[in-house]
Amino acid sequence: MVDWEASYLAGIIDGEGSITLTRIHKNEHRRPCITIASTDKELLDYVSSLTGGIVLNKKNYNPEKHKDSYTLTIKKKQKVIEILELITVFRRVEKKKQRAKWILDNYDKVTPRNGKYSLELLEEKLLFEEKFFEI
Repeated sequence: MVDWEASYLAGIIDGEGSITLTRIHKNEHRRPCITIASTDKELLDYVSSLTGGIVLNKKNYNPEKHKDSYTLTIKKKQKVIEILELITVFRRVEKKKQRAKWILDNYDKVTPRNGKYSLELLEEKLLFEEKFFEI
């Protein structure tokens, strides 16, 4: 991704996106995730081509009043980290900038590669998640 694409992506995430921690499966710990919602599927398809994210249709319960809408989701941890590193310099929305920085600075410290947590590390992981959602 070249600088202008990273800048463009930062603007889209600042405006329409979300940086959060989510569970992929019910009983696992949260992991970083980027989502972008839009009624413009062409935009999300373009972002998907840059990021490898998946575009899904959202259910439209009232087509007479609402446009169809879509959500792009990036769930692969390494891809999320890579994107956050690329766009950080271009970010303008302070809350999202702080959330990205918190993930970049702390996520790997509290997440063992093998997924096995000691009691101490589990406490640190839960505190990491708590502080993230306070941002």
